[in-house]
Amino acid sequence: MAKTIDSTLPGNAPPAAAQTLLALLHAQGEVARLSEREQLYSSLLDSVNAVLWAFDWETRQVLYVSPAYERIFGRPVSQVLADYNEWRDSIYPDDLEYAERSLAQVLLKGAVEDREYRILNASGEVRWLSDKCYINQQLEGDRVIIVGIAEDITEKKQLEGELHRLATTDVLTQSSNRRHFFDCAQQAFDDAREAGTPLAFLLLDIDDFKRINDSYGHQEGDQVLQRIADTGKAVLRRGDLFGRIGGEEFAAVFPGCTAQVAEQIAERLQREIQRLGFSHGDEAYNVTVSQGLTGLTDEDEVLDSLFARADAAMYQAKRQGKNQIVRG
Repeated sequence: MAKTIDSTLPGNAPPAAAQTLLALLHAQGEVARLSEREQLYSSLLDSVNAVLWAFDWETRQVLYVSPAYERIFGRPVSQVLADYNEWRDSIYPDDLEYAERSLAQVLLKGAVEDREYRILNASGEVRWLSDKCYINQQLEGDRVIIVGIAEDITEKKQLEGELHRLATTDVLTQSSNRRHFFDCAQQAFDDAREAGTPLAFLLLDIDDFKRINDSYGHQEGDQVLQRIADTGKAVLRRGDLFGRIGGEEFAAVFPGCTAQVAEQIAERLQREIQRLGFSHGDEAYNVTVSQGLTGLTDEDEVLDSLFARADAAMYQAKRQGKNQIVRG
């Protein structure tokens, strides 16, 4: 007589109810794992200080922005998804033309990775973005989808600006330092020679500055330097160059300006410096400067020619009694 085989023994398929239960448990596990992956993905997006985005070129519609959009732009995601102009209108006005032109270049190049522009967030704060974009090559048909990543590089830009300031600025007077001044002066000289336009060069030296340091101390001398630098920056025109090139020596370059016109500016500078009042304890005193001025000629092939003439003229002013301007 044949024996009845127990269908629940190992190696035999479980009954339908058990199979259903196992399927449900498996599905539940898959859902749990999917949920974990979604949570991990969401957590990663939240932690990245950059906006991942997708944009339909034809319809001008933002298809997706990551959560960092709200943190960087200060505006709800729903607004930019409803209207692309929310992003466009937040771009700093001076950078808008470049931002739009560089975005359009992705249609020709397939990728644009060197876009940097500023935005104004909802609080009116200026932020810098590095916004890389690419054509989505996976789509078929005529639909053009651009994807990208806009990284907030404001701190990097601020650091770059500070490093540039330290490299180009005289720490005491906050005017151009010697190296930066002569770099800019060389560029102005080259431009003037190429364009055939006038250029004037001025050297200024504080009279009897050693006596100020010896009598009142170097801290007092520093204040004199700072106030003369402030006066120089206030008197010179926009576009003129001004810097401290030595201990008590300053220089200026006047692009597009003849020596005759530059002399009028130098005279005003002379008067404004004479009006400055200083005091040390109960003692009040004033300072004067000697200036040497020259203009670009057809024979000047190097900037050093102007510098040498202005230098000689300044020392002639010293020999003639100081507190005056001599043209060389």
